[in-house]
Amino acid sequence: MSQYLALIVDDEPDIRELLDITLGRMGIETRAAENLAQARALLETSVAASSLFHLCITDMRLPDGSGIELVEYIQRHHPNLPVAVITAHGNMELAISTLKAGAFDFVSKPLDLHVLRNLVTTALKLATPVPEHLPGDSDGRRSRHELLGDSAPMQAIRATIAKLARSQAPVYISGESGTGKELIARLIHDKGPRADAAFVPVNCGAIPEHLMESEFFGHKKGSFTGASGDKEGLFHAAHGGTLFLDEVADLPLHMQVKLLRVIQEKAVRPVGAQKEAPVDVRILSATHKNLAALVKDGAFREDLFYRINVIELHAPSLRERAQDIPQLAEHVLQRLCKQTQVQIGGTASPLAPVLSAGAIDMLLYYPFPGNVRELENILERAVTLCEGNTIQPADLRLPQLPLMELSVDKAAAAPVTGNDSTSLSLDPYLGNIEKDTIMKALEQTHYNKTAAARLLGITFRALRYRLKKLGLE
Repeated sequence: MSQYLALIVDDEPDIRELLDITLGRMGIETRAAENLAQARALLETSVAASSLFHLCITDMRLPDGSGIELVEYIQRHHPNLPVAVITAHGNMELAISTLKAGAFDFVSKPLDLHVLRNLVTTALKLATPVPEHLPGDSDGRRSRHELLGDSAPMQAIRATIAKLARSQAPVYISGESGTGKELIARLIHDKGPRADAAFVPVNCGAIPEHLMESEFFGHKKGSFTGASGDKEGLFHAAHGGTLFLDEVADLPLHMQVKLLRVIQEKAVRPVGAQKEAPVDVRILSATHKNLAALVKDGAFREDLFYRINVIELHAPSLRERAQDIPQLAEHVLQRLCKQTQVQIGGTASPLAPVLSAGAIDMLLYYPFPGNVRELENILERAVTLCEGNTIQPADLRLPQLPLMELSVDKAAAAPVTGNDSTSLSLDPYLGNIEKDTIMKALEQTHYNKTAAARLLGITFRALRYRLKKLGLE
């Protein structure tokens, strides 16, 4: 008996026979259904008989419904069963709809058996999941691919990553610079069926425009001046795995057209080649720019935007998850100590420096425009500057950023003038401005501290700290 069992749903006998033969040659046993009703019955029978399906392939058009209806039914009742949908050639809107509904992937008619076999091979890997941490993994690899934080936004992201890892749908990761978009992409790859294949990250803004086509698709020897030999492109390097397009908004329009065709046809044609070659690549993309606004301005193709943005995942800023800062800081300090074996007080020490209470408060109050990447840089500098084993507030050397302007009276914010020699201290003056700004925010929000913190652009905890310091509680 075969190790794997697949459900084929199609009302055309020829298609059912073709799929049965193709999967049979791959050592996969099949059951066939002509419509939705038969498919549901077979699914329920398999549960009762404890003979679960490992894969479902369904046509989009069925006599009593659609493939999307079957995808939604399986999502509700058999969420661990990957479903591939057969769609009409060139109907990308319908293909995208199936992915949004929860389909594992899609394949277009007429069926390309090479593409189909790749899809089936990838889907079946979900039936035999790879352990999250293999025995041979080093501590460095585990920490590098770890998403830290217990805040609500991070818990939601981890749950979403687990779902996205089981799909082949293109994912667009939005968020500010330094929020860990590439780390999120790596986790989607590592937790999915492509984990044993390559993860190929590429910064689209770092490739010279005249070399982009060659870099992405490869080239043949003699195809242009300087092409002294055949070169494999990034798509072929990522074959079987994941291609991560970082800063995808920086792609010029002519490359956006070519990229769209590759994604739709699942094939690339190297520069100088006569034929396209099939590629099996999952596309993940990211940018810190507002991609929807670029589409509106005509700087990014709308059809490509909808193709790569099948599912959007927002990477929260550090301001949105400030409660994670102490945990992140501790992790960074441990890593810095391990990597550099820092000299503490002139003597080598295996202990990582620790943050004083004052330093933690300062980090919680700071808005981190550079997010986690900026936190790492700040702590690396602080480790170098601190005396002893404790990082003090002064060691952080945080930039002085003004509080958000809230239509405070100009007179209150005007610089001190006049000749009063007793008014030369800057701290009380700045404290008064800060106090007035916070009071203005509280008044505008009817003393709702959560809303006031949001208006000020700081965390709720930071606002409480400032209120206590200024004697406003």
